[in-house]
Amino acid sequence: MIRAAPGVVIALMALPVAAGLAGAVLPAFGFFPALGGTTVSLAPWRELLAWPGLGAAVRLSLVTGVGATVLSLAITLLIVAAWQGTRSFRAITSALAPLLSLPHAAAAFGLAFLIAPSGWVARALSPWATGWDRPPDLLIVHDTAGLALIAGLVMKEVPFLLLMTLAALGQTDSTRRMLVARSLGYGRVIGWAKAVLPAVYGQIRLPVFAVLAYSMSVVDVALILGPTRPPTLAVQVLDWMTAPDLSLRFTASAGAVLQLLLVLGALGAWVLAERLIATRGIAWAAGGGRGQQLDTPLRLCVSLPIALIGLGVGIGLAGLALWSIAGLWRFPDLMPQSYGLRVWADQSTQLWRLGITTMLLAGLSALIALALSVAALQAGTSRLLGVIYVPLLVPQIAFLPGLSALGLWLGLDGTFGAVLAVHLVFVLPYLALSLSDPWHAWDHRAGLVAATLGAGPWRVLLAVRLPMLLRALCIAFAVGFATSVAQYLPSLLIGAGRIGTVTTEAVALAASGNRRLIGVWALVQMVLPMAVFALALALPALVARRRQGMSVT
Repeated sequence: MIRAAPGVVIALMALPVAAGLAGAVLPAFGFFPALGGTTVSLAPWRELLAWPGLGAAVRLSLVTGVGATVLSLAITLLIVAAWQGTRSFRAITSALAPLLSLPHAAAAFGLAFLIAPSGWVARALSPWATGWDRPPDLLIVHDTAGLALIAGLVMKEVPFLLLMTLAALGQTDSTRRMLVARSLGYGRVIGWAKAVLPAVYGQIRLPVFAVLAYSMSVVDVALILGPTRPPTLAVQVLDWMTAPDLSLRFTASAGAVLQLLLVLGALGAWVLAERLIATRGIAWAAGGGRGQQLDTPLRLCVSLPIALIGLGVGIGLAGLALWSIAGLWRFPDLMPQSYGLRVWADQSTQLWRLGITTMLLAGLSALIALALSVAALQAGTSRLLGVIYVPLLVPQIAFLPGLSALGLWLGLDGTFGAVLAVHLVFVLPYLALSLSDPWHAWDHRAGLVAATLGAGPWRVLLAVRLPMLLRALCIAFAVGFATSVAQYLPSLLIGAGRIGTVTTEAVALAASGNRRLIGVWALVQMVLPMAVFALALALPALVARRRQGMSVT
């Protein structure tokens, strides 16, 4: 069973993506017998190119995706370079768990409620500073440049890249590298950039690629914060996919293939930029500049995005909670005039139904992914690292429409099992990545001692290794649970409208403008993974308290 696990994981990662891409490429060239497409044709591409908004949609996808990735990476690296080893850095890293548990859609709703013309920022400044006694006619959310979309993506991608960077630091001997750099007179930031960054970036390169692919093709955050006329290419492809006119499925498939080509092109351009920067960086590192005078300005510079992200998430989510119980709330009042639970009572039946479905999908997918990850890591294969990123590097909108068509042909669309299987494709990579470093950092001497006392491999695993890694296992399960809760596109396309989740309902309300309804559903979407994260932190502490008698004094 253990030996078979890596093959199962590889198949689970690669086969759905391959099948989905095939299901998108064939209709993109006119072949979809179920809809009357029996010959190869370029008609879908002609229809795609005839869409007036194509150029703007492509530009938006590139600008927002690349911009969010560059900003997220720069902020992450500056945080680590400026603060590693300090109390501030430990405080920042301790806040990663709640930030990572927060679904993208919930964070996007919180930001939208904060920066909207009638949001808390405008209310706090009105009328004493702005003179506004009614919401201004400003296009902040859904702005045509995609700035709100970039901000929403950065809020979520910085914690992810920071987590990946923290894992990489332990594999690059960063502490001793910095000691050598500081002993040679280098400042903290410049010394880190010259001595540690080249080794760290090699470890986080694939996560950066995953962030780039996701940011260019995200759908749920783009629906909440992104431009609408025209939208990003991924949102337009979804619009064609869900249109009543089934002939638009061919255009949607062509758009999905174009989205894939855009992501591949952006990844290729990123690799070229890496080589150019590496060449120039070698000359810069050899120049000998110590940069001690830059430490304080750079620390102050990186403090601003840290504060903005923390305040944006915290105040935005507080706004969600407040809107969910708000009664009358006129502009520019900072707080509501009345409160009530009427909206919660009206939505209670639907909340229970979709909440239970969401928890079942998330719990089962995380549990299955945890078992597969443990088995694959126990087998000790090195083939998983590249394959595990496949679902993260290929845009969801590029292969999920094809997978949906395949499920329709097989009669599996709209079933709980199909949605669970597709959730597993995305849960497994994140869960395995979060578990990989603690698994490899485990002290193998404990297993050797157990083996010398007569324990077999299975007993060493079940009685020694897994109990010692209980905290890491619980955190990994929580990461998988949160990943499943956040899945919008897989639930929408594979569920075919018959398997709804909290996330699909919350995003569907984005266009309604009913902030009280959105607040209720976004708050539930936020609370579910956070509750599991809290349990994941509490359970190991309770178990450790029961084992205090085993400690050596």
